[in-house]
Amino acid sequence: MADGSTSRVWTAFVAGGALGTCVAAGICLYAQRSSQLQLSSERQGGGELKPSNAAATRVAAAAESQMPPSPSEVVPEDDDEIVAEQFTRNVQFFGAESQARVAGAFVIVVGLGGVGSHCAAMLLRSGVSRLRLIDFDQVSLSSLNRHAVATRADVGTPKADCLVAHFRKIYPEAQLDARVVMYESSAEEELLGGAPDFVVDCIDNIDTKVALLAACVRRGIQVLACGGAGAKCDPTRIRIADIAESTGDPLARAVRHRLKRDHNIDGGVSVLLSTEKQRCELVPIEASEGVSMKDYQVVPNFRIRTIPVLGALPAIFGMACAAHVITTLAGQPFTSEPVLRMQRLQYDTQLERLRDREDARGDNISCVGVDLEDVVYLVKDLWQAHSARAQVSTMSKGMWRTTSGLSLTRWDPLLPACLDNLVLLTSDEADEHDAEMAGGDGTPGQGLERLREREPAFTAMVDARLRRVRREFGLPGDVSW
Repeated sequence: MADGSTSRVWTAFVAGGALGTCVAAGICLYAQRSSQLQLSSERQGGGELKPSNAAATRVAAAAESQMPPSPSEVVPEDDDEIVAEQFTRNVQFFGAESQARVAGAFVIVVGLGGVGSHCAAMLLRSGVSRLRLIDFDQVSLSSLNRHAVATRADVGTPKADCLVAHFRKIYPEAQLDARVVMYESSAEEELLGGAPDFVVDCIDNIDTKVALLAACVRRGIQVLACGGAGAKCDPTRIRIADIAESTGDPLARAVRHRLKRDHNIDGGVSVLLSTEKQRCELVPIEASEGVSMKDYQVVPNFRIRTIPVLGALPAIFGMACAAHVITTLAGQPFTSEPVLRMQRLQYDTQLERLRDREDARGDNISCVGVDLEDVVYLVKDLWQAHSARAQVSTMSKGMWRTTSGLSLTRWDPLLPACLDNLVLLTSDEADEHDAEMAGGDGTPGQGLERLREREPAFTAMVDARLRRVRREFGLPGDVSW
């Protein structure tokens, strides 16, 4: 009995050792082959990853069925088999033909911070085999709370190069084109050339963002713009909408205004945004004596002050961007929940009242420089559906307030009825303001000065609100942000 037990123990020991040896050999062989694949790819074109579009066809050819082909049916090359297996789940989700379109696509991602890095990473992991990654900035320690792949070892390296280095380990066959530059109109052909299938705009600077989107519209390139992810934390508020509906997001709203004003583009651009109100303000900066705020700008016209960021939200924004792009490329797009608009008639009425008030000024000076979306911003966000003379600290939402007794009117009578020159008052207050600004003594330019002298606190509050408009929309007159 003892001899039998001993025999079985030795048999199990020998069998286990043999099995372990086989598994170890298999792992070593796989690792060696993967390393050879990466070196082979890097040798093409002096280190540049320049595979043919075979990566796209491999996925489709090896995935004619929902399951990987049996070794008895076909014996593909090792690299074909690895690529096909890597994207098996995508093929099962989309089907072979649709996944082949994803794999054959050329996508450009501009802006590789918290949002852009996650978007680019998921595009790669979903099989997009040709990516151009554009960003002038470097990885910083403070960006590690939201970057998709960067580590402390990457701090100080260009964000584009950082992504490429990590991406080569994920999908060695992909063609990756890193551009360590800032997008500028003068470099449009260089950066947007090559007939891209999609551009993802993850820039957080208004001027650059507007230039990129306008170029994509002009060139007929599919583009998705991303709104602001900073100072927000609620992932359930994320939506994809037309730029014409971007009333809830400050960055997207400012871009919408500038696209219409500077390029006559008032729709047709998809934007990913959050309807959540920002929870935090920009972090203040104390300038040293004799130093201008502009001296702190690394790049001209870029925001100086930083905004607090909860890392989860940029990641979710980036993933949402990638989902939109991938499903569109696959020919299986989804329809996002609409951005909820409440009591739209209120804003229609406000716009009509403003037009009537301007018509009463006479044809020579009548001018309405806002549209319905601007009125929504002014009434709901800027003035919170209160008269400027009744501004109080409140946590209730302006969108629920009645606006039946309110009217927008010019603050400065010498300036047109534009976004940064409109104040919300009761209808009676608006009439009194217009009458005072008209200057019964024939000096309309002095009305506002007299009001400043008489009510300095009130006029200072209104001026501060209008400066906020200029900051948020990137309008001339205030670049200290």
